[in-house]
Amino acid sequence: MKKDTIDKLIGRIDHIKEEDLQRFFVKLAEQQGFFQQVFEAIQEGLILLDNKGKILFVNKAALKLFDKERGQITPDDFCIFLGRDCSWDTIQQSQTAVSRDTEIFYPEHRFLNIFISPIGSKNQGHLVLIRDETPRHKKNAENLEAERLNALTLLAAGVAHEIGNPLNSIGLHLQLLARKAKQLPPKYRTDMEELLKTAESETTRLDVILKQFLQAIRPTRPIREPYNIETILMEVLKLLEPEIQQRGIQINTDLQPSLPILSLDPVQIKQVFYNLIKNAYQSIPPEGGTILLKSGYTDDSVFVTVADTGCGISPEVMGSIYEPFLTTKSTGSGLGLLIVRRIVKEHGGSITLASQPGQGTTITVFLPRVERTIRLLPSSIPS
Repeated sequence: MKKDTIDKLIGRIDHIKEEDLQRFFVKLAEQQGFFQQVFEAIQEGLILLDNKGKILFVNKAALKLFDKERGQITPDDFCIFLGRDCSWDTIQQSQTAVSRDTEIFYPEHRFLNIFISPIGSKNQGHLVLIRDETPRHKKNAENLEAERLNALTLLAAGVAHEIGNPLNSIGLHLQLLARKAKQLPPKYRTDMEELLKTAESETTRLDVILKQFLQAIRPTRPIREPYNIETILMEVLKLLEPEIQQRGIQINTDLQPSLPILSLDPVQIKQVFYNLIKNAYQSIPPEGGTILLKSGYTDDSVFVTVADTGCGISPEVMGSIYEPFLTTKSTGSGLGLLIVRRIVKEHGGSITLASQPGQGTTITVFLPRVERTIRLLPSSIPS
């Protein structure tokens, strides 16, 4: 309601009947309540301030973004995100709108856009709008990753042709040289066979890296079937058991019985846990350590955790842990986790990773259940 209207009302208040005055204030209160409900329903954070910087209204979205209660928010809380060169006094004096993007890490990691605009032309106050841009940033990051994977897919096709064929030719010629070497005199044969053995070993290693690269990049559709994930875990442990025992590593299992049956590709999921468990024991120092294999389920997913007491991963590496060819091992290809994440994503699942240098790494794989449990809210109507 305009200020002039209120002034006229105050001037004539003695001439207004009591019931008319009561009806007017009831209507005014209803309008105020209506606009307050509108402001509370807005998803963006909204703060209203008077011309002295006193906060008149804060909606629930703003309280959630700042993790504060009503009465605790001050202009400094949102001005701090605008930079050191922008204080509340500066905003009041300039009487111009300010819009800035910022990144916060508490109470949650978010990307925010803060817009501050003066109200009216006579310094009647300010309006602050805080928009959560985190979903948009996340979507942009996913689009960039998809574009990068598409580019790598095109690169993979070229790699397969330009490297794969010559590599096969080199392997065949090395086999021919190995046959010729057997006809050499003994004093030359030993050295030649040793050199050829090294060349064949390196050629084989390059061929394995090439196949892993193509497997990591090339999209494949899972051939799903009902399967118990515990069976896959036992098969992987049996396959890796000799090498694990040779290294003196202890395997501890905490597998929940009667896990729900999942719809998955057993070959691909077996490769996931093969890579994860192999990474775990390869990160453990020669003096030994432990690996914990734990499983369980929630209302909508089954999870498997692989935790080791190995060397851990530094924060610098954690930021690009899924980059191709990134590895902390002297003989690693840097493609294992990339393959793991691709397979899990194609199954509709997700991965969480936590690590500290010198304390080990914990990776949890979540896979969606075929039949999800639906929890109903308790009825508020008495029976």
